[in-house]
Parts: sequence; structure tokens; C-alpha cells
Amino acid sequence: MTFREIFESYETIAVYGMSKNEDKAAHTVPIFMHEQGYNVIPINPSVDSILNLKAYPSLDEVPDEIEILNVFRPSEQAFDVVKEAVKRHKEKGDIKLIWLQQGIVSEEGKKLALDNGIEFVQNRCMYVEFLNSGFGKKK
Repeated sequence: MTFREIFESYETIAVYGMSKNEDKAAHTVPIFMHEQGYNVIPINPSVDSILNLKAYPSLDEVPDEIEILNVFRPSEQAFDVVKEAVKRHKEKGDIKLIWLQQGIVSEEGKKLALDNGIEFVQNRCMYVEFLNSGFGKKK
């Protein structure tokens, strides 16, 4: 799937590690995607909401269907996040794509995701790829 096809096909992005700190990419990137019309779901155990978006303390507690899991956690934590996502994918059938943000890499996570039928992107910035794809607003 090309980046443009990803942005055309999916609408719901859960953000693992979304920050309330407006100076961090873990805040600005998901907010940008929300402004483009995507349903953004923060996953952060230390807040109830981020800019009026209800936050959930864990991936397991998100009641909505998730299409993309966008990950803002250090590389050394990424494999554990992928394991959680694969478990959820097996139980609920959601999470079609796992996206590790720029600077985050997990080759074992990539293998696990792909072996379980989940698309995988790593070390790429969703904001940059959205702009480069030429895709306009979702809604």
C-alpha cells in the first residue's frame, strides 16, 4: 500500500503515547491528522483528554475500532507495543496498520506484525508522509 492509499483508506488513528505537551511531535502530528478529518484516539495513561479528545490509559481500553496504531514510544518499547497490538488484532480484528514514527524502529516488531497480517511502517513521520502523498483533507 502506498502512503496515499493508506491515507485514503483509513479514518481512525489511535496514538500510543500521544502527548499533551504542545511542543512534542507526539502532540503536533496527531493534532494535525485530527485537523485533516481523521478520528484520533489518544492512548496516554496520565491524562483524561487531549484537546477535547478522550484519552484511554491503554490500548485494551479503547472501545472504538482502530485502523492505524500510530506509535510514539522509544524503539526499545516498540516490540512490546506491537505485541499488544497483535493480541488486540487477534481478539477484535481491528488494527490494520502499525506505524512507528520517525526515529522508532523494531525489526522484530515488523516481523511479528507482518506475520499476523498487519501492515507495518517504521521510521517515517505520518505528518511528512501525509503532506508528501498529495492527499487532501479526509472530510
